[in-house]
Amino acid sequence: MLAALAARLNHDQGRPAVPALYFFTDPERTPDPIQSAERLPRGTGLVYRHFGAPDRRFVARQLARIARRRGLILLIAADPSLARAVGAAGVHWPERLLSSASPRFGLTLAAVHGAAGITAAARAGADACVLAPIFPTRSSSGRPPLGVFRASQLARAAPFPVIALGGINVETAPYLRGRGFSGFACVEALA
Repeated sequence: MLAALAARLNHDQGRPAVPALYFFTDPERTPDPIQSAERLPRGTGLVYRHFGAPDRRFVARQLARIARRRGLILLIAADPSLARAVGAAGVHWPERLLSSASPRFGLTLAAVHGAAGITAAARAGADACVLAPIFPTRSSSGRPPLGVFRASQLARAAPFPVIALGGINVETAPYLRGRGFSGFACVEALA
């Protein structure tokens, strides 16, 4: 159901160049990203946030194999070298690292938390951004939710597709329709 809602958002925005649905790994909330990746729908963006884990190369290779077999779009967080080594489709950059978002490799996705982040992502040459948090979430970022109204203003003004993240599930996702988003991302809802 989440995949269908995300595809509808993407279609409504007329921007099918980026995936409409993303799954973000998280060491605490998705302890087995390999198992989670096996269940993702075809065409989902799979963002491997390794946070410097000692087994990141092994896990990235496994995720790359699954992505090729299942038709997923694998992005590696903040590590273009690892992305190239495993044949990922691109790199996901956290907002705090956007100034070092080079060398450019494949699809470039940026995490942002407001207007300043969207500007920084545009300067860095991002193809799309993930705006968060939209709704209350268990994320460790500690940021207050933007809310649908403020987030939709930012999405509509952005120069590229905006993906919603933060508290997205089957209850909250329908509120994003017609609000300027090109899709959404989940952590626990797809795990």
